[in-house]
Amino acid sequence: MKISILGAGYVGLVSGACFADLGWDVTCVDIDSEKIALLNSGGLPIFEPGLEEIVSRNVQCGRLRFEDTLDEAVPASDIVFIAVGTPPLEDGRADTTSVAAAARDLALLLAGHTVVVIKSTVPVGTGAYISRVMSDANPKADFAIASNPEFLREGNAIRDFLEPDRIVVGTDDAAARDILHSLYAPFEQRDIPVVMTDQATAELIKYAANSFLATKVAFINEMADLCDQIGANVDDLARAVGLDARIGPSFLKPGPGYGGSCFPKDTLALAAQAQEADTPVRIVEAVVASNAHHIRRLVKKIAENCTDAWERLGVEDTSLWGKSVAVLGLAFKSNTDDIRYAASVVILPELMKHGARIRAYDPAAMENARAAMPGIECCASAAEALAGADVALILTEWPEFRGMDWSLLGPRMATPVLVDLRNLYEPADVAGDGVMYYSLGRPDALDIEREDGEQIVQMSDHRGGGSKAG
Repeated sequence: MKISILGAGYVGLVSGACFADLGWDVTCVDIDSEKIALLNSGGLPIFEPGLEEIVSRNVQCGRLRFEDTLDEAVPASDIVFIAVGTPPLEDGRADTTSVAAAARDLALLLAGHTVVVIKSTVPVGTGAYISRVMSDANPKADFAIASNPEFLREGNAIRDFLEPDRIVVGTDDAAARDILHSLYAPFEQRDIPVVMTDQATAELIKYAANSFLATKVAFINEMADLCDQIGANVDDLARAVGLDARIGPSFLKPGPGYGGSCFPKDTLALAAQAQEADTPVRIVEAVVASNAHHIRRLVKKIAENCTDAWERLGVEDTSLWGKSVAVLGLAFKSNTDDIRYAASVVILPELMKHGARIRAYDPAAMENARAAMPGIECCASAAEALAGADVALILTEWPEFRGMDWSLLGPRMATPVLVDLRNLYEPADVAGDGVMYYSLGRPDALDIEREDGEQIVQMSDHRGGGSKAG
């Protein structure tokens, strides 16, 4: 079976490489000739663990190719996937212009019956619209339309494709359903559910799934904010709530809000389409508002934490003006270079407005960050960013940040203060290393005392009081 994938971005490239690894003949096509030249030279336009190896292996064995025109790939294909971007418009609706353009171009090149599969995330009704676009472009075209939404998590995409929780295929054409059954037969043989449904339902499933996950993220962040105010512990709360089998532990980790290429635009798109259908999804609308508010208020939290710490340390000027902020992590999550809708692109410009000087380090996202935030100073390592800093700020949960020795790094800072927006550490452990530690929804670990030779960590319960933990 021959496959073409239109769009060699994140979804198209990962999908193409994985289909090839399953033994199919795949050609990825992209109108960006520079991107295709990079791929043909052995480079990659994105960072994704494991992708370089799987691309290289399948290129070498001849199952994976990259081209910048449709002319040869489309006529030879049994299945053509459309995997181009659908960015949000100003009103939140998904922009399907690129999907329609790709469909119009490929319609002119079809030779024989072809299944055209929309892998891009699109609103309900797009499949029917694309069918009309293609028929108008080429009335003689013999094709069937299907929807096959992707559920790839950046940083874990290879495993998500090859070992998915489920595969969703939506089509109203019986022949297309049979062909896609054959395509995904290797997964069904491993007892991976392949959900076959109609076109409209498949289009809605992706939005519904991402919106539900975004709801869990917003919920636990609101609980963390509440814990901060009343002196509760969000880690214990999340564990207890997540142990309920009806809820589960995933996505119950407080942080600086959801970001990336999916949750922000998909929640907006679902809310916009629901409004158009006069059936507003109030929960999703509230999630969008909650996430935006959470990220904005973190700027205030960071400033308040810094003021509190510097007052305790006897710093005369406790404002952010002129202070050096070491930022660890810029991508919206670990194992990706993606900074789209990342908390960093909101928080850091605001800190700079308050006069802070940003020295940042991220293992993968530095190049993207330079383009998006030219005012920050990019460092080659976490240690370089921390040297002489007045405060350290963790924004991304990169594994290398979890094992840092603050007993060595703290003394290199101008003032040893850490604001951890990923809750990577146990507060008492960091305070035990001599660093004042602030996190989300947990008591702060502020300073160290000695009582009869025993180390005592002073813990704040956020309500003006304090407690001691040995």
